[in-house]
Amino acid sequence: MIIVTGANGKLGRAVVEQLLKRVPAEQIGVSVRDPNQAQALQERGVRVRRGDFDEAESLHHAFEGASQVLIVSTGIMGEAGIPHGIRQHQAAIDAAKKAGAGRLLYTSHIGASPTSHFAPMVHHAATEELLKASGMPYTSLRNGYYAAAALMLIGGAMTTGELIAPEDGPVAWTTHADLVEAAAVIISEQRYDGVAPNLTGSEGVDMEGIAAIASELLGRTIRRIIVSDEEFRERLMSQGVSEASINMRLGMFLASRRGDFAQVDSTLAHLIGRPPVSIRDVLKESISHRQR
Repeated sequence: MIIVTGANGKLGRAVVEQLLKRVPAEQIGVSVRDPNQAQALQERGVRVRRGDFDEAESLHHAFEGASQVLIVSTGIMGEAGIPHGIRQHQAAIDAAKKAGAGRLLYTSHIGASPTSHFAPMVHHAATEELLKASGMPYTSLRNGYYAAAALMLIGGAMTTGELIAPEDGPVAWTTHADLVEAAAVIISEQRYDGVAPNLTGSEGVDMEGIAAIASELLGRTIRRIIVSDEEFRERLMSQGVSEASINMRLGMFLASRRGDFAQVDSTLAHLIGRPPVSIRDVLKESISHRQR
């Protein structure tokens, strides 16, 4: 049985939907904190069990009979010391091993590195080390940077006409829809051992490029204004943004400036059998939605 964790979330639920197109429902199970929210999946024949990364016993029950377990990253950063999310990932790995699963999969990210300026990449790298140390066959899905983040970065600029942010670098923006389709192929066909190739869109585009595309689609100019890291920090502080959130945003710009998210790979296109959705198309759909 294929077990998908976090199946009430955006990524996990979408992976289940794609798996249902490829394997019988009775071969799919989900581990969710609130089974009531997964009732629709249960009605379609998917096994639904409660699984909480903070409660090992619940995971043992949720993973029972697993052949493969997809661990969807919890995204929890935690406090100083060992981040909460990494402890949760270790608990899930241990539970999958105890359940006798033959293979682990994990939603990692392009640019995962213990030296990244962007905290989530450090945590993804740490989880990949846990996977290696488990001794189990595993596949780490190096997802491209989510295109949804580009919409958040450009959102305010569509109103003000100014995209104000620190210096950045190209990012191979990638949609959730393309990534979950690829994940379903990798799971159902048991492709890749260890760290998979980067699963990215077909081009790297920086903030200047995004502003230019948005300007063209809107029919009015969006100016890209580069400010220093310190000025960016001060601007966000004046808006009441928390220090943790500021550090996260700055980390993203620092990492992209270093080229951490710029690598483009054709693997995603091969897996889904078509070109990945471009950042232009993502922006076009978003602008069209805003104008309705």
